[in-house]
Amino acid sequence: MRTHWEILDAHTVTPEQQQYALDRAINGLRDDDPRQSAAKPLLGWQKPVLLSLLAIAVAFAVWRPMETAVTLIGLCTLAYLLTLGDRVLIFRRGLASRPIVIPDDVARAIPEDELPAYTILVPAYNEPEVVADLIGAMDSLEYPRDRLQVLLLLEADDQVTIDAAEACGESDVITILLVPPAEPRTKPKACNYGLHFATGDIVTIFDAEDLPEPLQLRRVVAAFRNLSDDVACVQAKLVYHNGHQNLLTAWFTAEYGLWFGYLLPGMMVSTSPIPLGGTSNHLRREMLQGIGAWDPFNVTEDADLGLRIAANGYRTAVIDSYTLEEANSDPINWIRQRSRWYKGYLQTWLVHIRRPVKLYRTLGLRSFIRFTLVLAGTPIIAVLNLLFWFITVLWFLGQPAVVGEVFPDLIYFPALVAMIIGNFTVMYMNMIALREDDRSDLLLAALTVWLFWLMMSVAAAKGCYQMIRQPSFWEKTFHGLAEKPDEDAAHRAAAQK
Repeated sequence: MRTHWEILDAHTVTPEQQQYALDRAINGLRDDDPRQSAAKPLLGWQKPVLLSLLAIAVAFAVWRPMETAVTLIGLCTLAYLLTLGDRVLIFRRGLASRPIVIPDDVARAIPEDELPAYTILVPAYNEPEVVADLIGAMDSLEYPRDRLQVLLLLEADDQVTIDAAEACGESDVITILLVPPAEPRTKPKACNYGLHFATGDIVTIFDAEDLPEPLQLRRVVAAFRNLSDDVACVQAKLVYHNGHQNLLTAWFTAEYGLWFGYLLPGMMVSTSPIPLGGTSNHLRREMLQGIGAWDPFNVTEDADLGLRIAANGYRTAVIDSYTLEEANSDPINWIRQRSRWYKGYLQTWLVHIRRPVKLYRTLGLRSFIRFTLVLAGTPIIAVLNLLFWFITVLWFLGQPAVVGEVFPDLIYFPALVAMIIGNFTVMYMNMIALREDDRSDLLLAALTVWLFWLMMSVAAAKGCYQMIRQPSFWEKTFHGLAEKPDEDAAHRAAAQK
């Protein structure tokens, strides 16, 4: 593979310019507009307002403990019902309008001289076991090599991954770009650094273990041609190739099928902000640079970027192209990953709520409410599940009087609807999604998904705790725990879904 220094020579980049690229990668968004950066979790009015609300809640809890408990449980029940109703609405829209389909012949019909320059960023850290698969995945892409730039972003002090990459030999499409070591050690910081050296009109991200379907780039180009100019991003679907490894990977696979196949398309047609996936989001480079690129301090930079796209008046489309990924097969590793996602959702909500009036005017009432329900509601409700499950167990064990007192009729019956009908509805949506995708092999996962919800709650509690103690700490997810898939068979199976 070509080395980092050859890139610098090719672009006559001086060490001073290299330092400038690193500084912008870390501080660009924070310097240009601090209120869009998660470098500080709370800014301006947020800290005094949150502390005041906490003080008021504590004061009422001391003065009128039972009334305070009833009020808080009532508010939580309302949040459950709103979230459930909104999720059903999104799912119905997603069923009626699936991701945008670009047929193979349409994708291949674009003349090579009309294809735009494309840059693929592949950040990897401490992943020697999967980086070798990258060459085969990139070589399989049907895109002219003279219009394709693949930057493998490696930390300069990650010698084990550098050695593994160099051991793969020469590649006519992949270039190693060494990112100078600096805090924060996050994926978005590496992507920002790589963006400084990008030459493509369209930029996308793949993880080192990703297996994108060969026509994905051409499909995206065709989609951009047919879509309006306000579409700044095209998101492809993420599909797991190891869904049968164990029950955890089956749960994860079913969840992603529902999310990328139905919920994101439902958000797309309702013009709601779309939290992007971690990879396979294809972005117009000019737009990306114009809105500040990725936030290096946000641990779910994809969700944050999706919200920032919407907040700046742009839209995201979802395309019926897929990228094969490895589902987390280890419970501890999965909780590390999911807790980071939940923490990042809270980070993203806190960042974008700093300008509530401006955001409301840009998104409108419905999308503004959905933004709160998805970004803040998802992790908070997952934590609240632990509390309400505990209360339910207490009631069945001994029916203590205090449980009945905090659930008067006005709250008890809506809460019962949320618990029984809500849980059934979520399971039913999973079943419908599996039926539509012909995934009867995941039926056991759909029927036992309540165990998956328990793991989500544990991860959410950890994420909320880390939000207070380590807001920008990037908890590493380890890959390479699954057997290497038969790529041809995996692509054929995914294409049928």
